[in-house]
Amino acid sequence: MRLIPLFAAMLMVAGCASQAPAPSAPSKVQELNQPTPSQADQVEAKPTSPLLPSAFFADGAPAFVAWRCTPAQDLIAAFPEGELRLWSGQGFYRLDPAVVASGARYVKDDLSFWNKGSKAVVESANGRLECEQDVSRETTTRETRPNAIFFAKGNEPGWMMILDRQTSQLRLVADYGQQTLTLPYKIERLTNGQEASVQLRSTRDDQPLHARLQAKACFDSMSGMPYPVQVTLQWQNRTLQGCGQGIEAL
Repeated sequence: MRLIPLFAAMLMVAGCASQAPAPSAPSKVQELNQPTPSQADQVEAKPTSPLLPSAFFADGAPAFVAWRCTPAQDLIAAFPEGELRLWSGQGFYRLDPAVVASGARYVKDDLSFWNKGSKAVVESANGRLECEQDVSRETTTRETRPNAIFFAKGNEPGWMMILDRQTSQLRLVADYGQQTLTLPYKIERLTNGQEASVQLRSTRDDQPLHARLQAKACFDSMSGMPYPVQVTLQWQNRTLQGCGQGIEAL
């Protein structure tokens, strides 16, 4: 009988039909986490400028308000939602809202600020101040200075300094605009809290510049407008003094 050879031949044919085709060469697969050229163009560069202390900013408050107090002391306040930010000649304070029958009261430890309209009482372990509201200045935002993270200005002679928001560079315009410099800088020291401050210097040996920024009440020497940062520049054997603030997001 020839059944066995015929059956074996059928198995051989079936086996040939069931073989998978030889795999083709693998296609080139793009590496993970590597954007395509079009994606890379859409990635926004992250800012490389150093961060600044919170005390340099109004934190969303619309304005800085000057308060003239007796015994002789001048304060600056900003009222973002849910807190009071207060600057004196000694430093910066953040106070929380407290329950009060009338007006608005803010407290932090032994310090309190209670205002009714244009008058305020400030109390601490050091004593009591009777204050009256004076001039106010709208907070500078990125709408007017989109490329800056910090802005400062002074008088006699007129000067201004801008810290770039994207890079560790500063721009100094001095002597009523007669001199303009763009310098790389580095922060040598940064302190947060009540005595928040920054010390920075130019990294160009041919253009030495040192700046000290302190979170203390500052008033423009000509206009009297309030700022939250006192600024001192050492440049070209001169000392330039003025006021500044951190630039708020929109």
